[in-house]
Amino acid sequence: MAYSVAAPALLPALLPREGLAAGNRVLELARSAAFAAGPALGGALLGWAGAAVAYALATALAVLAAMLLARLPEPASGPAGSSRGAPLRALGEAAGFVLGHPLLRPILLTAVAFNLAWFLLMAVFVAWALQGIGMTPAAVGLVLGLYGGGMVAGAMAAGPLGRLLPCGTLIALGPASAVLASWLLLLAMAVPGANAPALAGTAFLLFGVGPVLWTIGTTTLRQAVTPLPMLGRVSALVLTATFGARPVGAALGAALAAWSDVEAVLWASAACFAVQALVIALSPVPRLRRLPDALPTKEAKKAAPEGAASS
Repeated sequence: MAYSVAAPALLPALLPREGLAAGNRVLELARSAAFAAGPALGGALLGWAGAAVAYALATALAVLAAMLLARLPEPASGPAGSSRGAPLRALGEAAGFVLGHPLLRPILLTAVAFNLAWFLLMAVFVAWALQGIGMTPAAVGLVLGLYGGGMVAGAMAAGPLGRLLPCGTLIALGPASAVLASWLLLLAMAVPGANAPALAGTAFLLFGVGPVLWTIGTTTLRQAVTPLPMLGRVSALVLTATFGARPVGAALGAALAAWSDVEAVLWASAACFAVQALVIALSPVPRLRRLPDALPTKEAKKAAPEGAASS
């Protein structure tokens, strides 16, 4: 999570405004490739050299990542009177900025709803795939692998799509793809058999593609409209809220499966995916033709610390 906060906060200090989208694409492509390849490489290393070597290599890579991050230049510090050193006040300012911003507020609500829906699904997917539609363990592994492949494909497609589509449309593709993917899983539940694994695989491919397009687009937008001295706090707030929805979704999925059944969890997940798509669709975000040039609202200027609005 430290990387997820640091990278968005540092990028605007390292790249010009017009390079933010390309920089976020490169970061997301690297992260997606590592996410897709890491489990496979880890499994191969476990089988070849054992757990001790695998853990040692993972530790060494984590230390290397920390060393590389430490070499990045320190971004400009906040203005005098900012909330540096006052965590509660800093959190309040970040929350006021995000909740008072007509673009960032629906993005945050959409991301929270998506993560809630995703972890509702993930709480039961493996058990449902094995027992509900009769997939083999190998087929389940392949389907989950398609999720990582979709992330890589989404990161690679973001550049061409970004040149063809307005930035708001590109952002809206993520929630829309999640709704379509959830419908495919419901269809697999309704017609189990030979077609169910293919439907599930297509769904997880879409679950990988869409959120990566969303992450690249919304991170770039957040960097464009947030004053640089506030960007770290705003990124931390957004990630804490969205990551915090994950254990809530997993717990709700487990509770609902115990109280009713796995199929009810799939329906609840699909309903949450529909909500997140509706939230962003009713917001001004999909109508954006390009990145806003500056803080667009009086509320956003009020939410920024004194002196930050001119950054």
